[in-house]
Parts: sequence; C-alpha cells; structure tokens
Amino acid sequence: TSMKMALPMDKRAGSFSSPLTSTSSTPNHFSRAESRLQVVSTSASAAPTTSTYQSFNDLKFEHTLVDTLPGDEQTEVFVRQVQGAVYSLAHPTDPMKDDQSNMLGGRASKSIMDTSVGTEGNNGNGRKLPPILEVPEPKMLAWSSKCAALFDLSPTEGYDNEEAVQVLGGFKVLESMRPYAQCYGGHQFGSWAGQLGDGRAITLGEYVNSKGERWEMQLKGAGKTPYSRFADGRAVLRSSIREFLCSEAMAALGVPTTRALSLVFTGAGVVRDQFYSGDPQIEPGAVVCRVAPSLLRLGTFQLPASRGDKELVKKIADYAIDYHFPQLKQYSEDADDENNRYVHLLRTVIRTNCELVTKWQSVGFVHGVLNTDNTSILGLTIDYGPYGFLDEFDPSYTPNTTDLPGRRYCYARQPSVILWNLLQFAQSIAFLTGIKPAERELNLYRTYFDECITEQWRRKFGLRAWRENTDDTLMEQCFEYMENYKVDFTLFFRNLARLPCDEIIKMLNSKNAESVNRNASEIESVSESVSAEVPDDIQHSVISTLKDLNILFEDNLPSDVSQTQWVQWVIQYCHRVVSDLSNQPGDSNLNRNMNPNPNPNLNPNPNAVPESDPYHTNPTTSEWTMQSRRDVMNAINPKFILRNHYAQKCIESAANGDTGPLLLLHQILQNPYDDIPRDINGNVIGEDLWSDFVQRPGILDKRPGVCVNSCSS
Repeated sequence: TSMKMALPMDKRAGSFSSPLTSTSSTPNHFSRAESRLQVVSTSASAAPTTSTYQSFNDLKFEHTLVDTLPGDEQTEVFVRQVQGAVYSLAHPTDPMKDDQSNMLGGRASKSIMDTSVGTEGNNGNGRKLPPILEVPEPKMLAWSSKCAALFDLSPTEGYDNEEAVQVLGGFKVLESMRPYAQCYGGHQFGSWAGQLGDGRAITLGEYVNSKGERWEMQLKGAGKTPYSRFADGRAVLRSSIREFLCSEAMAALGVPTTRALSLVFTGAGVVRDQFYSGDPQIEPGAVVCRVAPSLLRLGTFQLPASRGDKELVKKIADYAIDYHFPQLKQYSEDADDENNRYVHLLRTVIRTNCELVTKWQSVGFVHGVLNTDNTSILGLTIDYGPYGFLDEFDPSYTPNTTDLPGRRYCYARQPSVILWNLLQFAQSIAFLTGIKPAERELNLYRTYFDECITEQWRRKFGLRAWRENTDDTLMEQCFEYMENYKVDFTLFFRNLARLPCDEIIKMLNSKNAESVNRNASEIESVSESVSAEVPDDIQHSVISTLKDLNILFEDNLPSDVSQTQWVQWVIQYCHRVVSDLSNQPGDSNLNRNMNPNPNPNLNPNPNAVPESDPYHTNPTTSEWTMQSRRDVMNAINPKFILRNHYAQKCIESAANGDTGPLLLLHQILQNPYDDIPRDINGNVIGEDLWSDFVQRPGILDKRPGVCVNSCSS
C-alpha cells in the first residue's frame, strides 16, 4: 500500500471488510472531472451592502424540518425514548435559573479556571471563581462578522444589539422561532449506543438569506432537552471558545464545516469534572450559536433503521433530497433501479465525506470523536469537542483522552473510520438502494479517496503533477523522517515553499558533485542513498538553509545519520521540483490532474456557497515556475492554524475577563494562508504575535487540557 493511501488509511489499522463489500468490477462514478464537486461550502457570502443589513430582531425563520417530518407528540421536556419522530420541541431555558455556582460551596468555591490563592471571598479552599463569574451578567464575547453575512446582519450586530445577546444566550426567542432538538442515534467508538439526540443543542429555525441560501441556527448549551440523558444541557466557556474559534478557522482554511455566529457568556456557573477524576469544579457557562445548511447526521437515519421504521427512514431521505440535494429528484424512487435517487444520495454522501477527510489530513486536523452521530450527510465538520491539530507529525495522535487506549480516532485512521461510518449509513438505507448498488458505491470510496488525497499531497509538496512511482517514494520517505524526528507538520510544509530548490541544484553542479547529483536523482528510495558521499560544505549549507527557514529545527537533526538522511531527501526533492521546470505544458508525464472546478449541473445543493480554490493551477495549461510552485504551496499550507495552546491562552484570558486574545486570534485565523494577516479594512493585525506562529509549542503546551482534552464540555 502506497504511503498516500497507507498514511491516511493507516496500514496498521487492519483491512476494511463488511457485509456490503463486494469485489465486482464496476464503473467509477467518481470521475476525475467531478473531483472538485462540493455538496456544500460554508465559506461566508459576500457581505451585503449597508442598505441591505437588517436588525437581528427582524429575522424571519422557516421550519422545513418541523413542517415536513414527524415530531414528538409529547411536548414536555423530560428524558425519554422518543419513537417515530425526528425531533422534539424544546425551548431554551434561562441559564441563570440553572446557575450551579453554589453547588460546590458558593460563588467563591474552587474553579478549574483559576489557580491563584486568595484570602478574600473563598470558601476555605483558598480558590475563587474566575473573575468573569464575579459579574454574573450575559455578555457577547465574540461575534463572527463573516458568519453574520449569511444572515444579512452587519459585522457588529452582535455587539450592538442587546436583543441578539438575549436570544443567542438562550434567555429568549424571537416570535418566528420554533425551537426543537433533533432525535438520532449512533455508533460511539464502534459500538451501537442507541438513541442519543441533541442533548444540549436546540435549533431555533432556518433563515433564507438575500442570496436564497438556507441556514439553520442552533444554540449549543441552551438547556435540557428530552435527549439530555444524565446531563444538564449546558456548555462551559473553555469548550465553547474552542468550538467558536475552530468553526470559523476551518471555514477560512477551506474545510467544509459548520459555522459559529456568536459566543455568549451566560453569567451562570456550570459544574464539570473535566478529566472524570472525581474532582468536579465550577466553570463559566457559555452558549455558541452553530450555523449550517443542515444538521442532519448519519445517525439521523440509523436510529429509525435500528428500530425497523423503514417508513421514517424514507421520509428523512426524501426530505434531505427535497431540500439539500434537489437535483437528485430527477431520478426514480424504484428500488429495482440500481441508479435510483437513493443510490445517488448514498454516492453523494460518500463523495463529500471522502473529500472532507482528505482536507482534514491535509491541514493536520484530528476530530477526536468521529462517531456516526458526529458525521454530517453534507460532508461538514461537525461537533467540535476534543479536536486538535498536529503539532509534531505523529500519525497515531489523538486529542481525545477517552480515545487514548485504542486510538480509534487518531490522525492516520480518520479515513478508515469515515468509511466505516459510511457503511453504517449504507446499511440504514440499503432497502432503498438495494444491496449491490450500495456495495458498488462503498467500493468506490478507496479509489476516490486515492485521487483526492493525491491531489492534496501534490499541492502540499509543490509538484506540477504527480508521478506515481517516484513521488510516492519521495513522500513516504519524507513522512517517515518527519515521524522519526518529530518534525512540526505545519511549519515544515509552509516553509518548504521557501526552499530554493533551483539554487541548491546550481550549488551541487557548481561544486562538481555530479555523482551525488546522479545518485540522488536516480534512486528509487532515499534510504538507499544515505551512504552516498555528500561534500561537507554542501551538507552544511543544506542543513543551515533548513534551519534558517524553520523547515527543520535543531532537535529534528539529532545525529549525523539524521542530517545525512534529510540532506539526501532534500537533494532528491530539489531534483524533482526542478524537473517540473523543464516539463512544460503538454508533456506526457503529467499523469495526475484533477479538474479544479465542480460541474455546476452536478451541485446537489442550490443553497451552497461556491468554494473558492485560490491555490489551483492546472498543470496541463499553466506555465510552471518556482514562483507558481510557491503560490500553490502557500495556498494549501497554512501559516496560521488553531494550535491547542493558543486556544488555551484565550480560554484562560477570557475566564479572567480579558477577551482581547480571543478576538485577536479569531481575526488572525481568518487569514490562515497570508504571510501578513489583515482585517477587512486592510490593517495589519496581530503583528506582535507572529513570532509565536513560527515557533513550536513548548513542553507545557503538551499537558492534558491543552494538547489532549476530554469529552467533558
């Protein structure tokens, strides 16, 4: 198995098998011409003009899910099994009525957010509440101007309008809202968990904006629902900050995701045992407003299927097609038709989730809780819990403390887990698609994944086209060295674009190093060339360049062997890059291209915002230069990502009443591919923090609660 498959699919995770897997030869419906198809993109719409802004108070909501699908007949909110329904009505409840600040001895009891020792206002524990809780009043902590544009709202509406704070904090609802919690089930860590549902998420309604796009608005942490089980329906500040920041950061990275409109501090305290260690503590409560075209999950289909309710499964599928994949209505509903609308639905869900996970792998994102109830039918990143981004390259990295023993959801296994999740979805609708068509579509996942992930790696390495044999070997060796020597994933690829490959080759030639030149360009494995002699001055120069550009650091080069390995790899990589300069448009070796533009006639969601593709260059038609290589690499390798220790600093500052770091980091993360981040007015932002982004996290940034988190939120 080649590294472009083995790395993400994880050759250590075992092979995939299922009762819906066949080996029959079938046409590849995932054609390369359609490879950039996006069912939905959640990048922000262009902001409306000032004259079209409206007040948050005047938003009018629709309710297609509530109007179309069966709901729970019981209207009282108490924990129960809900049969034959897709939702239960559930109203947000005043957070202050559920204030838990007194549960551990009063508002001056100990808190996870404050480690200071004080003598005033404490309860004998010597620790006080976070300063933010000392003034228990709701406050808008953060507002996404880009997400606000999806609702035709002004960039500052959330800060200017107290009504918005009240509604988005869960204290009241607008007249046109009909709040509900969705009913679904799911597999958690590979085991069927039965009914789950929105235990603390309440959907307020659907807004159709001036562009005709439909967006659901949902509050996370707004109170109990029939699906809260043993929980309180609330959310804490630390997890809410993490969701707000990452939702908008992922959108800016070009990764399909739910969005976050706002982050409201409720003024109430919430008790949580973060590490399930028997040490509950008081934390500030908060509510995030989550936004998406739809929040339907694979688990929405699984629960009624598990109960034998085929009629409800079909109703959900028809609703999804009518409102989110309307182009599929042209196909028949006949179960005997191997290409009916439900087969196309399955194919589309497979496609979009396959594309999603390749983008996760590309930016080093690890979801952490990739259960089937956390997998969107639209191929969106959903439910930001104990997620994380790779710091040093470690395929086994998982950010979830609960996942540490088996690492089911680690970086390398995400593509395999998505396939497993899609199998569960296919089984749920198999009576609509037929078994053989479902098997056929599932068997296409690996082929399509191979195409998508190869295109990601081509761009990340800055290659004009992918050469199957030599480039697979080059990449495999690179990832092996990155793992062995704990190389920072983001810094390596971002700064690799700055490597002067043409100058290094010129230096080799000018030093009469023809033997090294020849050996490095002809070997099939870099490891075979380790013993090749490299003049000391050349090796020293290459190593110095790698350090100067922050591609590698001193501890990535711990020995003479490691330095020789990296020098040999760099020489081969530079030869490969320079060879692209001589192979101009029309050359026969351009064997791996992908159409950058989705066919608009195939786009299943008319409400989708077209995804920009700023880093595309078509290698068959574009002239390829060192500058175009750098442009391609800098447009897919971000400079700014949401490292966990940055989020932690924002959490600690916000708990102390200072939201400055939170707002500044949010702004910087809206420009992840820019060398110099600027605000919407073109002003440089966060200049004093840039040096932090070119440094790796320190040892204290790898402690529990920072680099790994629990599901407690």
